[in-house]
Amino acid sequence: MMPSFTNLFLAFFILSFGLRLWLALRQMRHVWMYRGAVPEAFAGTISAEEHAHAADYTLAKTRLSLAHLALEAALLGWLTLGGGLQWLHELTGAIAAGPLWQGTLLLLALGALLSAAEIPLGLYRQFRIETRYGFNRQTLAGYLADLAKQSLLGLALGAPLILLVLWLMAGMGANWWLWVWLAWTGFNLLVLAVYPTLIAPLFNKFTPLADAALRERIERLLGRTGFKSDGVFVMDGSRRSSHGNAYFTGLGKSKRIVFFDTLLGQLAPDQVEAVLAHELGHFKRRHVAKRIALMFVLSLGLLAVLAWLKEADWFYAGLNVAARTDALALALFFLVLPVFLFPLSPLMSLYSRKHEFEADAFAARHSHPGHLISALVKLYRDNAATLTPDPVYSLFYDSHPKATERIARLSGLIPTPAQPLRA
Repeated sequence: MMPSFTNLFLAFFILSFGLRLWLALRQMRHVWMYRGAVPEAFAGTISAEEHAHAADYTLAKTRLSLAHLALEAALLGWLTLGGGLQWLHELTGAIAAGPLWQGTLLLLALGALLSAAEIPLGLYRQFRIETRYGFNRQTLAGYLADLAKQSLLGLALGAPLILLVLWLMAGMGANWWLWVWLAWTGFNLLVLAVYPTLIAPLFNKFTPLADAALRERIERLLGRTGFKSDGVFVMDGSRRSSHGNAYFTGLGKSKRIVFFDTLLGQLAPDQVEAVLAHELGHFKRRHVAKRIALMFVLSLGLLAVLAWLKEADWFYAGLNVAARTDALALALFFLVLPVFLFPLSPLMSLYSRKHEFEADAFAARHSHPGHLISALVKLYRDNAATLTPDPVYSLFYDSHPKATERIARLSGLIPTPAQPLRA
């Protein structure tokens, strides 16, 4: 008879991957069904051809997600019930001496294996799907160079962190998980602080915004909203893709505003201001701080669960691992955790969409809602974003509200002559 935890894991394995498959098939069916019908709210701004193009792009990405799903299921099944992780433990034991070094090598090897398995699908997406739909601007040499830099950066940051975590697990007694949580929290805050100036420039070029008129408009907006940053920068996103974006990055004095050069090429100055006002809304409503705090609280709870599971023989045996080490406990826990948590995905997506609505409302108060609406329509069109996602699929996956809902809510915020815009 299989251990009871094996049965529980199998049940959630089937539930999680079955649910993800069902959602992907729903999305494909729904997008195809409405491929020829532009939503009424966009009938005057997005043509039938553009709407069909976005639908085809979404269908291509969703079909690729089915391959990702099959790969994830196969790898997880092999690493756990198939004995792959136990084999990797024995292999690293023959190479590295001592539990600390073996554990570090095991976790690095596991990360490398999972990353390498994704490379063929990543290449297909970049050089087939993104190229076919007119978004790819990256060469194969550039893609491989990025991959090499990401791998080296992951090794440079990951190896010391793994060593520290395993050392704390072995040497801090029953409360090791509190020490690991403090180390993990400090590591994340450090990375957030140095990312704009030390990490991001490894992959992209950042230059101060040169357009004097646009910079003046942005500075007035920053003054109205009481935001201070390290500066407004333009990123050479066009080196890799024609997709446009804007974001905040950094902590404290290192905060900076970043526009993709592609976004500045797509939008008029009043639309850029409205998009920035939306991003400022995330900061002023403390969305970034709230998400970081939530991540830290959840990580504390998860580490407490890991501390309990690490001492349970049934946890290892139920996942077909004969050995019992700190590194194997970490590997097993983070491999199977997504299987158990995926059914809760709608909660996090709902939380994120709530923040997006709040940021839109902030932008409507500090710029004109009509400018944000026109900017969003341009971005939906130029990025080939589907306007007709499946509602259940969106419930699980979408961090942003559906286009029709977002535009409708913003339209209700457009001031009337008797109710002028608040600056």
